[in-house]
Amino acid sequence: MLPWSSPLQGRFEEHVFESEVLKGNALSDPYQRPLWVYLPPGYDDEPERRYASIYMIQGLTGQLDMWRNRSAFRRNFPELADELFARKEAPPCIMVWVDCWTSYGGSQFVDSPGTGRYHTYLCDEIVPWIDAHYRTVPAAAHRGIAGKSSGGYGAMITPMLRPDLWGGLATHAGDALFEMCYLLDFPSSIRTLRDRYSGSFENFWQEFKTRPAFTKSGDETLLNDWCMAACYSADPDGTVRLPYDPRTGVLIPEVWERWLAWDPVRMVPQHAEILRNMKAIYIDAGRRDQYFLDVGANAFRAALEKIGVTDLFFELFDGTHSGIEYRYPLSLKYLAERLSPTT
Repeated sequence: MLPWSSPLQGRFEEHVFESEVLKGNALSDPYQRPLWVYLPPGYDDEPERRYASIYMIQGLTGQLDMWRNRSAFRRNFPELADELFARKEAPPCIMVWVDCWTSYGGSQFVDSPGTGRYHTYLCDEIVPWIDAHYRTVPAAAHRGIAGKSSGGYGAMITPMLRPDLWGGLATHAGDALFEMCYLLDFPSSIRTLRDRYSGSFENFWQEFKTRPAFTKSGDETLLNDWCMAACYSADPDGTVRLPYDPRTGVLIPEVWERWLAWDPVRMVPQHAEILRNMKAIYIDAGRRDQYFLDVGANAFRAALEKIGVTDLFFELFDGTHSGIEYRYPLSLKYLAERLSPTT
């Protein structure tokens, strides 16, 4: 395998999308965002043909151009996706690669006064723009969403909130069962705050911005705690409410309950009919996931089966949370087969 990129059989069109709903966001993050659209082989040869669309969303701290990062002896996912379609191993689809980064690392693809209106950005700005500019089949039954980690989280909750737009989802190690993937890290964060930052997140952010990111132990959990709080438990004025006292470590039940309300496992019963009508649900995670998201994946599957969803794909594979881009073509194929029009 060549250690550099080779020509694709399909092609990417890269845009800069100017969002109205992201203007004036609480973090003053850019409202002009990169947007990639992948057109499969043959798109230009059949001008009457319409395609299913599959949206790719990124994990926490992910930026759009990171999708093209390369690991040793491996193709990156854009190359793997192109190879899948070039070999005709899946029905061709239009793929849309969306950026919802924030200066806290991510948005969880929700509307929050602490970060911005990223759910609205995705659903009410990007989706109609894509349908207006590309030959999609503009219906929920032919539109899917996929991602890993926080992207997998977004893929789980977005169709529940907007069933008028989404007919399929794929989650690779998505954030779920919050007492396993978030709560277990709170003690480490509290120790780091105590020993290095006098119990203050403000001190952490001031120091974090003066050096290369993630060069000290504890950076990841502190950023994650604050980002999730900004997404799940910000007040209407944008004030971020943590689910614990950063000086004592005491859990604040009313704030923690606000987080739990966003847990996909707990959201399932409230959206049972929607989920039973989904055309495609794909769930996987590595058995040795560092954040116990394999436990969350299994809990999400169990919650779906409890409401009567039995037609889904579920697998726990031998792996961790890292280096699992080779799994993404599996979910892409699954979504493409179930969402593509028959003619």
